[in-house]
Amino acid sequence: MKVLTKDHGYLIANQSPPGTWSVDPTSQGWELVSAGGVFTSSEYFDLGGLSQEEKTLFFEGATVQNMLNPTHFNGAAGDSIIMVDLMSSLPLRANQLSNFAVYGNFAATPIKTLNFEHTIYARIRQYVVDLDTAAWGSFIQVSENQIGSLEPTASDRIYSYRIIVMGTPTTADRIDVFNSRHMLSVNSKEEPQYQYLMRLLRSYQLQQDPDRD
Repeated sequence: MKVLTKDHGYLIANQSPPGTWSVDPTSQGWELVSAGGVFTSSEYFDLGGLSQEEKTLFFEGATVQNMLNPTHFNGAAGDSIIMVDLMSSLPLRANQLSNFAVYGNFAATPIKTLNFEHTIYARIRQYVVDLDTAAWGSFIQVSENQIGSLEPTASDRIYSYRIIVMGTPTTADRIDVFNSRHMLSVNSKEEPQYQYLMRLLRSYQLQQDPDRD
């Protein structure tokens, strides 16, 4: 078994004037998707060596390591953040990442970016500032949910994303999100040739046409 890791850097998000967000230049690898407060960080696991050996990747587990809860400057009780850590077998555009942070991969939702198979692993957390933590500048975690399939793949990449969605309204004029690490525990195995070819074809089709199953 191998453990694959991919790191996401520090985000400093500034709000000025109220309702307009920007990425501080000292942030590490973050992109502003919406001035209303949506940020993304994008990486990928390179599995090219395994695909060249014609092996299938089987996932044994997935997790996310974090340093600290987000912090705020001049925040107030009621400020909130949604934080999504996503590992998928498909590349996603900025608007698709925004949709995933709201709707996930459930079939009944009005906008479905990924289905169950595409979503290797996702962790969705919500943080808020309450009356006890407003004065000392920290968010507290109030919920955590996980979705995903850990579906085997013959793809040569697994895409690693972080998505931050600021609550509306948010009083804080600066919010810091700390570094994180995405981790996948995997085994590479040879499958019967016809199974591998079908899986390879499926991976290719999904990457060429990400909006259809």
